[in-house]
Amino acid sequence: MKSTFLAAALAAAVLSTAALAAGSPSTDTAIAAAVANSHRPSKDTDQDAVRHPAELVAFSKVKAGDTVMDVWPGAGYWSRLFSPVVGAKGKVYAYVPAEIAEFKSNPVATAKAIGTEPGYGNVEGISDPLAQQPPAEMFNKFDVIWTFENYHDLHNTFMKGASVDGFNQAVFKLLKPGGYYVIVDHAAAKGQGLDHTEDLHRIDPATVKAEVEKAGFVLDQESSVLANASDDHSLKIFDPAIKGKTDRFMLRFKKPANAR
Repeated sequence: MKSTFLAAALAAAVLSTAALAAGSPSTDTAIAAAVANSHRPSKDTDQDAVRHPAELVAFSKVKAGDTVMDVWPGAGYWSRLFSPVVGAKGKVYAYVPAEIAEFKSNPVATAKAIGTEPGYGNVEGISDPLAQQPPAEMFNKFDVIWTFENYHDLHNTFMKGASVDGFNQAVFKLLKPGGYYVIVDHAAAKGQGLDHTEDLHRIDPATVKAEVEKAGFVLDQESSVLANASDDHSLKIFDPAIKGKTDRFMLRFKKPANAR
């Protein structure tokens, strides 16, 4: 892995991950404070009702002092929540795959701008090719790697054939032993696999499990916080009838403690 991503990960390596001094707020308190943070823009807080930020950040296992990667950060919703939770001794990398860097929304500039906002100085926007493999000196540097509602997109044609297996292998190498890889996405119907990643923007959770476990991860926990049994999985996620109310799955994978 090269350029910005390499520099970012090497910087992460020198960050202290020691526990904060006694008397520091608990993770639950820190998460509550992050959600209530007055610096959060209205475009973020307006989505809280459908995203359940406190529950999802708790599910991610992000904590004080962590080095976190927010994959495909969009407008920065999750990066802004992780930032105060990891605190001054932690770091958040808002990672934009190079394959989407030329989108009209200018995602790289958006990711880099998050760190210039008040209270989010520990967020750094980075961009490199999706499946680029890190060199050995970058192994075992991250505590949590997170992606929200975009894993399915990694399979789509605008990713220019980038290898999702290669990406999952890179994630495995970058995470510390015992680190977490968290994927939240829109569910496709059981057995549909990758059939509707492009048209409906949905993916079968069983397919995600198989792909991620192939890279060496172990499924640590699932959550139904964002599940919706009334979604029959037939509509595109942007359809007004279902937008914001899709059946979404939450998967937390763990890199085995004895892995290297």
